[in-house]
Amino acid sequence: MNRRKVLKGGMVLIASATVASVFRPAGAAVKVFTGGQQWNSPPGRLPQIIDDSKLVFFTPREADLLKAVYDRLIPADELSVSASQAGCVTFTDNQLIGPFGSAQNRYKLGPLVQGTPEQGIQDIITPAEIYRKGLAAMDSHCQKTTGKAFLDLSDEEKDNYLEKMESGSFDYGEFNGSKLFSLMLTNVKEGFLADPIYGGNKNMAGWKMIGFPGARYDYRDYINIKGKRVELEPISLIMI
Repeated sequence: MNRRKVLKGGMVLIASATVASVFRPAGAAVKVFTGGQQWNSPPGRLPQIIDDSKLVFFTPREADLLKAVYDRLIPADELSVSASQAGCVTFTDNQLIGPFGSAQNRYKLGPLVQGTPEQGIQDIITPAEIYRKGLAAMDSHCQKTTGKAFLDLSDEEKDNYLEKMESGSFDYGEFNGSKLFSLMLTNVKEGFLADPIYGGNKNMAGWKMIGFPGARYDYRDYINIKGKRVELEPISLIMI
Protein backbone atom coordinates (compact mmCIF):
# COMPACT_ATOMS: atom_id res chain seq x y z
CA MET A 1 0.00 0.00 0.00
CA ASN A 2 1.39 3.39 -1.01
CA ARG A 3 0.56 5.86 1.74
CA ARG A 4 1.64 8.84 -0.37
CA LYS A 5 -1.02 7.88 -2.89
CA VAL A 6 -3.56 7.56 -0.10
CA LEU A 7 -2.70 10.99 1.29
CA LYS A 8 -2.21 12.97 -1.91
CA GLY A 9 -4.57 11.33 -4.37
CA GLY A 10 -8.11 10.13 -4.63
CA MET A 11 -9.80 13.23 -3.25
CA VAL A 12 -13.45 12.89 -4.24
CA LEU A 13 -15.82 15.85 -4.51
CA ILE A 14 -19.49 14.90 -4.29
CA ALA A 15 -22.32 17.34 -4.95
CA SER A 16 -24.01 18.08 -1.62
CA ALA A 17 -27.46 19.30 -0.67
CA THR A 18 -26.68 22.99 -0.88
CA VAL A 19 -29.20 25.68 -1.74
CA ALA A 20 -28.30 25.18 -5.40
CA SER A 21 -29.00 21.45 -5.29
CA VAL A 22 -32.36 21.98 -3.60
CA PHE A 23 -33.60 23.61 -6.80
CA ARG A 24 -31.99 21.06 -9.14
CA PRO A 25 -34.45 19.94 -11.82
CA ALA A 26 -36.14 16.60 -11.22
CA GLY A 27 -34.21 13.73 -12.75
CA ALA A 28 -31.03 15.73 -13.12
CA ALA A 29 -27.93 13.56 -12.75
CA VAL A 30 -25.50 14.04 -9.91
CA LYS A 31 -21.96 14.14 -11.23
CA VAL A 32 -19.12 12.73 -9.15
CA PHE A 33 -15.75 14.36 -9.68
CA THR A 34 -12.65 12.31 -8.98
CA GLY A 35 -8.96 12.96 -9.19
CA GLY A 36 -6.14 14.14 -7.02
CA GLN A 37 -6.86 17.43 -5.34
CA GLN A 38 -3.60 18.83 -4.03
CA TRP A 39 -3.76 20.08 -0.45
CA ASN A 40 -0.94 21.68 1.45
CA SER A 41 -1.09 22.68 5.08
CA PRO A 42 -0.76 26.44 5.71
CA PRO A 43 2.83 27.42 6.55
CA GLY A 44 3.77 28.06 10.15
CA ARG A 45 0.95 26.09 11.74
CA LEU A 46 2.89 23.06 12.95
CA PRO A 47 5.27 23.19 15.95
CA GLN A 48 8.99 23.03 15.38
CA ILE A 49 10.42 19.52 15.19
CA ILE A 50 12.20 18.74 18.46
CA ASP A 51 15.99 18.43 18.50
CA ASP A 52 16.62 15.38 20.68
CA SER A 53 20.38 15.96 20.81
CA LYS A 54 20.18 18.59 23.55
CA LEU A 55 18.41 19.23 26.85
CA VAL A 56 16.40 22.41 27.25
CA PHE A 57 15.08 22.09 30.83
CA PHE A 58 16.63 19.15 32.65
CA THR A 59 20.20 18.98 33.85
CA PRO A 60 22.09 15.86 32.70
CA ARG A 61 21.67 14.36 36.18
CA GLU A 62 17.92 15.02 36.18
CA ALA A 63 17.59 13.54 32.69
CA ASP A 64 19.48 10.40 33.73
CA LEU A 65 17.28 10.01 36.80
CA LEU A 66 14.09 10.48 34.81
CA LYS A 67 15.31 8.01 32.18
CA ALA A 68 15.86 5.41 34.90
CA VAL A 69 12.32 5.96 36.23
CA TYR A 70 10.67 6.02 32.81
CA ASP A 71 12.35 2.79 31.75
CA ARG A 72 10.87 1.02 34.77
CA LEU A 73 7.41 2.40 34.00
CA ILE A 74 7.64 1.40 30.32
CA PRO A 75 10.47 -1.11 29.95
CA ALA A 76 11.55 -2.61 26.64
CA ASP A 77 9.86 -5.95 25.98
CA GLU A 78 8.56 -8.13 23.16
CA LEU A 79 5.87 -5.55 22.40
CA SER A 80 7.93 -2.41 21.91
CA VAL A 81 10.92 -0.29 22.90
CA SER A 82 11.44 1.33 26.30
CA ALA A 83 10.21 4.79 27.23
CA SER A 84 13.61 6.41 26.84
CA GLN A 85 14.20 4.68 23.50
CA ALA A 86 10.87 6.14 22.37
CA GLY A 87 12.04 9.65 23.32
CA CYS A 88 9.83 10.17 26.38
CA VAL A 89 12.55 12.05 28.29
CA THR A 90 12.99 14.41 25.33
CA PHE A 91 9.21 14.89 25.17
CA THR A 92 8.95 15.83 28.86
CA ASP A 93 12.06 18.02 28.71
CA ASN A 94 10.53 20.15 25.97
CA GLN A 95 7.06 20.26 27.50
CA LEU A 96 8.46 21.75 30.70
CA ILE A 97 9.81 24.89 28.99
CA GLY A 98 6.40 25.70 27.53
CA PRO A 99 2.89 26.51 28.82
CA PHE A 100 2.54 23.08 30.44
CA GLY A 101 5.67 23.47 32.55
CA SER A 102 4.62 26.87 33.88
CA ALA A 103 0.96 25.83 34.33
CA GLN A 104 0.04 28.78 32.16
CA ASN A 105 -3.62 27.81 31.88
CA ARG A 106 -4.08 27.30 35.61
CA TYR A 107 -5.32 29.87 38.12
CA LYS A 108 -2.56 30.19 40.72
CA LEU A 109 -3.37 33.28 42.82
CA GLY A 110 -5.22 31.50 45.60
CA PRO A 111 -6.77 31.15 48.07
CA LEU A 112 -5.32 27.64 48.19
CA VAL A 113 -7.82 25.15 49.56
CA GLN A 114 -7.56 21.38 49.50
CA GLY A 115 -10.22 20.29 47.02
CA THR A 116 -11.71 17.00 45.95
CA PRO A 117 -10.36 14.89 43.08
CA GLU A 118 -13.34 16.00 40.99
CA GLN A 119 -12.21 19.63 41.27
CA GLY A 120 -8.92 19.02 39.51
CA ILE A 121 -5.49 20.36 40.42
CA GLN A 122 -5.56 22.89 43.25
CA ASP A 123 -1.80 23.35 43.72
CA ILE A 124 0.12 26.55 43.11
CA ILE A 125 3.31 24.59 42.35
CA THR A 126 3.91 24.11 38.63
CA PRO A 127 4.91 20.91 36.81
CA ALA A 128 8.36 22.39 36.16
CA GLU A 129 8.81 23.02 39.89
CA ILE A 130 7.59 19.54 40.78
CA TYR A 131 10.23 18.01 38.53
CA ARG A 132 13.04 20.32 39.61
CA LYS A 133 12.40 19.97 43.34
CA GLY A 134 11.02 16.45 43.21
CA LEU A 135 13.87 14.80 41.32
CA ALA A 136 16.42 16.38 43.67
CA ALA A 137 14.41 15.25 46.70
CA MET A 138 14.01 11.77 45.26
CA ASP A 139 17.74 11.46 44.58
CA SER A 140 18.59 12.53 48.13
CA HIS A 141 15.84 10.48 49.78
CA CYS A 142 16.80 7.30 47.93
CA GLN A 143 20.44 7.70 48.96
CA LYS A 144 19.46 8.14 52.61
CA THR A 145 16.91 5.32 52.79
CA THR A 146 18.59 2.66 50.65
CA GLY A 147 22.25 3.62 50.86
CA LYS A 148 22.38 3.87 47.08
CA ALA A 149 21.59 6.41 44.41
CA PHE A 150 18.48 5.50 42.44
CA LEU A 151 20.62 5.04 39.34
CA ASP A 152 22.63 2.36 41.16
CA LEU A 153 19.64 0.29 42.28
CA SER A 154 18.80 -3.00 40.59
CA ASP A 155 15.64 -3.14 38.52
CA GLU A 156 13.82 -4.91 41.34
CA GLU A 157 15.00 -2.32 43.87
CA LYS A 158 13.90 0.50 41.59
CA ASP A 159 10.46 -1.07 41.27
CA ASN A 160 10.15 -1.44 45.04
CA TYR A 161 11.14 2.19 45.58
CA LEU A 162 8.71 3.44 42.94
CA GLU A 163 5.85 1.35 44.36
CA LYS A 164 6.34 2.95 47.77
CA MET A 165 6.66 6.36 46.15
CA GLU A 166 3.36 5.84 44.33
CA SER A 167 1.61 4.75 47.53
CA GLY A 168 2.50 8.03 49.26
CA SER A 169 5.02 6.52 51.70
CA PHE A 170 7.72 9.10 50.98
CA ASP A 171 7.67 12.69 52.21
CA TYR A 172 9.78 14.94 50.00
CA GLY A 173 9.36 17.99 52.19
CA GLU A 174 7.37 20.46 50.13
CA PHE A 175 5.15 17.70 48.75
CA ASN A 176 4.57 13.96 48.92
CA GLY A 177 6.49 11.71 46.58
CA SER A 178 3.23 10.46 45.09
CA LYS A 179 2.76 13.87 43.45
CA LEU A 180 5.99 13.48 41.49
CA PHE A 181 5.21 9.85 40.67
CA SER A 182 1.75 10.71 39.34
CA LEU A 183 3.18 13.46 37.13
CA MET A 184 5.93 11.21 35.77
CA LEU A 185 3.45 8.42 35.03
CA THR A 186 1.16 10.81 33.16
CA ASN A 187 3.98 12.36 31.16
CA VAL A 188 5.64 9.09 30.19
CA LYS A 189 2.35 7.83 28.76
CA GLU A 190 1.88 11.10 26.89
CA GLY A 191 5.40 10.93 25.50
CA PHE A 192 4.97 7.33 24.38
CA LEU A 193 1.73 8.04 22.50
CA ALA A 194 2.00 11.69 21.36
CA ASP A 195 2.77 12.65 17.79
CA PRO A 196 6.54 12.32 17.18
CA ILE A 197 6.69 16.00 16.26
CA TYR A 198 6.71 16.69 20.02
CA GLY A 199 9.84 14.63 20.63
CA GLY A 200 8.42 11.34 21.91
CA ASN A 201 6.95 8.25 20.24
CA LYS A 202 10.11 7.94 18.16
CA ASN A 203 9.55 6.06 14.91
CA MET A 204 5.90 5.97 15.99
CA ALA A 205 6.71 2.99 18.23
CA GLY A 206 3.76 3.63 20.53
CA TRP A 207 1.29 3.94 17.66
CA LYS A 208 2.60 0.81 15.97
CA MET A 209 2.24 -1.11 19.22
CA ILE A 210 -1.47 -0.29 19.57
CA GLY A 211 -2.32 -0.11 15.87
CA PHE A 212 -3.13 3.60 15.82
CA PRO A 213 -2.97 5.10 12.29
CA GLY A 214 -1.85 8.56 13.39
CA ALA A 215 -2.62 11.82 11.61
CA ARG A 216 -4.48 10.43 8.61
CA TYR A 217 -7.14 12.72 7.20
CA ASP A 218 -8.85 10.44 4.66
CA TYR A 219 -10.13 6.90 5.19
CA ARG A 220 -12.39 6.64 2.15
CA ASP A 221 -10.21 3.97 0.55
CA TYR A 222 -10.88 1.70 3.52
CA ILE A 223 -14.41 2.34 4.81
CA ASN A 224 -15.96 -0.30 2.55
CA ILE A 225 -13.53 -3.03 3.61
CA LYS A 226 -15.55 -5.33 5.86
CA GLY A 227 -14.60 -8.44 7.77
CA LYS A 228 -10.87 -7.92 7.32
CA ARG A 229 -8.21 -6.31 9.47
CA VAL A 230 -6.82 -3.18 7.85
CA GLU A 231 -3.15 -2.56 8.62
CA LEU A 232 -2.29 1.10 8.11
CA GLU A 233 1.21 2.47 8.48
CA PRO A 234 0.99 5.39 10.97
CA ILE A 235 1.34 8.94 9.69
CA SER A 236 3.02 11.64 11.82
CA LEU A 237 2.60 15.39 11.51
CA ILE A 238 6.31 15.42 10.68
CA MET A 239 5.50 13.60 7.45
CA ILE A 240 2.73 15.94 6.29
